[in-house]
Amino acid sequence: AVLSAGLAPVFLVGGWTLAARRQPDGYDAIRDTISALAGFGATDRWVMTVGLIGLGICHIVTAAGLRPAATPGRVVLATGGVATLLVAAFPVPSTGTSSAHFAAALVAFGGLTLWPALARTRVPDATVPLVLRPAVSLAATAALTSLLGWFGIELFSDGHRVGLSERVLAAGQALWPFCVATWCWTVRRRVASVG
Repeated sequence: AVLSAGLAPVFLVGGWTLAARRQPDGYDAIRDTISALAGFGATDRWVMTVGLIGLGICHIVTAAGLRPAATPGRVVLATGGVATLLVAAFPVPSTGTSSAHFAAALVAFGGLTLWPALARTRVPDATVPLVLRPAVSLAATAALTSLLGWFGIELFSDGHRVGLSERVLAAGQALWPFCVATWCWTVRRRVASVG
């Protein structure tokens, strides 16, 4: 889980960085979406497509291995991973929109925002990592929800920072599983060394 969670931001940020470099001068990472990099009109769209596929697989593997987290949260994290795979499978057209892509992105962003709250554990035990305790899990979901709100405002108001808001949201969603997996691994090692 730690390895897959650590690779998720690499696939995401590496994918958008490499793909953006392949685009003509008109592409603007602040204004344009990540999906545009994997869309039918993009130059070397396979780069971002591979990044999205890698990201989706990482979320699924992380969900499977993150056993200290509550099952509903793990299921929703895996669902976000599957939806990310569907985002790659249904690229945006060179002009217009795709309802399949939009639906997949909505499920992915929604699931990856909500999973921390659903992953919380209520067992008052020193072996429960801080990141899975209710206050921290709910705070993580609240922070991700505010980022999702910013992205939604930019997306539906023809904002000039839709690309930036999407990148900040997606990066936060990719980094939180890594924080949780790393903290769980650290607590597990500490408990094993004491016991």
